[in-house]
Amino acid sequence: MIITISGLHGTGKSTIGKKIAEALGIKYYSTGQAFRDLASNMNMTLEEFTKHVETHQEIDNKLDEKVVDVAKKGNIIIDSQLSGYLLEELADFKILLTCPLKTRVKRMLERDQTTFEDMLKETSIREYSELRRFKRLYDIDLNDKENIHDLIIDTEKLSIEKILEKILLALEKT
Repeated sequence: MIITISGLHGTGKSTIGKKIAEALGIKYYSTGQAFRDLASNMNMTLEEFTKHVETHQEIDNKLDEKVVDVAKKGNIIIDSQLSGYLLEELADFKILLTCPLKTRVKRMLERDQTTFEDMLKETSIREYSELRRFKRLYDIDLNDKENIHDLIIDTEKLSIEKILEKILLALEKT
């Protein structure tokens, strides 16, 4: 089984993705973590690396190739903003998580040691850059309300347990 979990930064992709993988006994892969690791390896902040990637399309291409290669092995949940689109034909089930920006920033503050204002700025820059890049590279508009996902969950007011319950119930029905 190939499951994708997509959404903007801080919607809960990684947390929920890991929980689903654990519950189903399948592997988990995060493009976001791969992106953060690349930034760290290049001694860049996420903001600096985001600007760098805008002029180095080969980085997006490598990350996308990795997503497809990992998915082809099967029995995996792939956490990536674009996984639902990149794996539209391969994936058995595609999940989209949504949540308002301020709530997402507050969640990311629990992971990253910074201020709300700095996190808001960094997230806004990253998301603006990604929206432009994804439209230019793939003709994908992440703001498009019509999408290809099998399940869409607004995570703002739901506990991790409730989100996981909704997803597992929907997976049982497929």
